[in-house]
Amino acid sequence: MAERFLTYLPTLLAGVQVTVTVTVLAILLAAALAVPAGLGRMSGNRPVRMLAGAFIEFFRGTSALVQLYWIFFALPLVGISFSPVVAGVVALGCNVGAYGAEVVRTGFLAVPRGQADAAISLNLPRWSRFVDITLPQAIPIMIPPFNNLFIQLLKGTSLVSLVTLADITYQAKLVRTETGDSALVFGIALAIYFGLALLITAGMRFLNRMFYVPGMGAEGSSK
Repeated sequence: MAERFLTYLPTLLAGVQVTVTVTVLAILLAAALAVPAGLGRMSGNRPVRMLAGAFIEFFRGTSALVQLYWIFFALPLVGISFSPVVAGVVALGCNVGAYGAEVVRTGFLAVPRGQADAAISLNLPRWSRFVDITLPQAIPIMIPPFNNLFIQLLKGTSLVSLVTLADITYQAKLVRTETGDSALVFGIALAIYFGLALLITAGMRFLNRMFYVPGMGAEGSSK
């Protein structure tokens, strides 16, 4: 068994680079979309609120796999083509970004209203109230749910194997087809995904400690 493990491992590890690349880029895109969409959902401007709501509901209400297929196979029909990596990043980033927008919205709503009222009574400018008072308290609340979303995103990267990207899942299916050793091959793949998920959790716990505010959120609660 150890000999077979050492034989399969290099091929499976070859897919790690693709999986990590798609995961990191999709996380960055998801975060970049979640913040304006979440804030837009709370905007007093109706068109902005409706636009943010449409983005959130569309990408939460449709399949991530179909979104990926549509971006990769349908958009070229109207002259817009993406590489498999970009298609995977856009599909997963938009999908997770829509869920993240609700995390952002609820994070800000969880900050006690009295904090903003106190800042107003001190005559602080609007931008200062947001950056210095509300944001530092909202971030620790948002980190644990974002940890879960990013792990979901990592697991969702297995979808990119369906648009020809040689990620961990693609490599595992390749080795399994050649050897028929399903248990060991997919067992190694599971272990690799688990290890990557632990790295995401470790990173989010680090952020949790950085932004921890006594009384807001729970230090080290990102699991």
